[in-house]
Amino acid sequence: MSAPHRHHRRSPHLDLNPINNPDTIMKRCITLLKFTEKGSAHIKESTSRAHAFDALAEKSGVKVEGQFWTIGHYDGALVLAADSEAKILHLLASLAALGNVRTETLQAFTDKEFDAILKA
Repeated sequence: MSAPHRHHRRSPHLDLNPINNPDTIMKRCITLLKFTEKGSAHIKESTSRAHAFDALAEKSGVKVEGQFWTIGHYDGALVLAADSEAKILHLLASLAALGNVRTETLQAFTDKEFDAILKA
C-alpha cells in the first residue's frame, strides 16, 4: 500500500505578500504632486484617478499608506511603501506618464530607520 498523496495548500491566513510582513524592510517615499494643465482641466476626475492608482499600486506590490489633496505649493501628496525602491519608482513613472501630475519624490524614514542610519 502506497502512502496517500498529500496536497499542500496555503493557509488562508498565511499572507506571503512582503508588504504585509512586519519583518520585511520597507522602502518608503513621500511624493509631492502638482497638477499639470491636463490634470487641472480634469480636476473633477482626480479622486477617480486616485482610486485607479490605488489598484495599480496594489498590483505593483506598492502600498499606498496615504493619499492627500493639499492646498498650497503642491496639489497633493502620497506616502508609498514597498520592499524595493524600484517598485515605487516604476509605479511613479507610470503615474507621470499619464500626464495629469508632476512628481517630486523624497525618500522617507521612520525614527528607528533613521537611528540605524546614524549608527552605521
